[in-house]
Amino acid sequence: MIVAGVLGFIFGGFHYTRETHSAHIGSLEFKLNRQEDVVIPLWADVTAIAIGTLLLLVGGKKR
Repeated sequence: MIVAGVLGFIFGGFHYTRETHSAHIGSLEFKLNRQEDVVIPLWADVTAIAIGTLLLLVGGKKR
């Protein structure tokens, strides 16, 4: 979780390409692709880092 939070903090999000439409006319093929952006909010990054740190500290203790 710590690594995911740090990566989200550094990059701020990611994007991917989604195919929305395609058409075949004879031997021709047409595709319409759309690029989607996903923004990771800062509070989610900080929360992931905090929870990861807490799990690392508390999870190592054995009773």
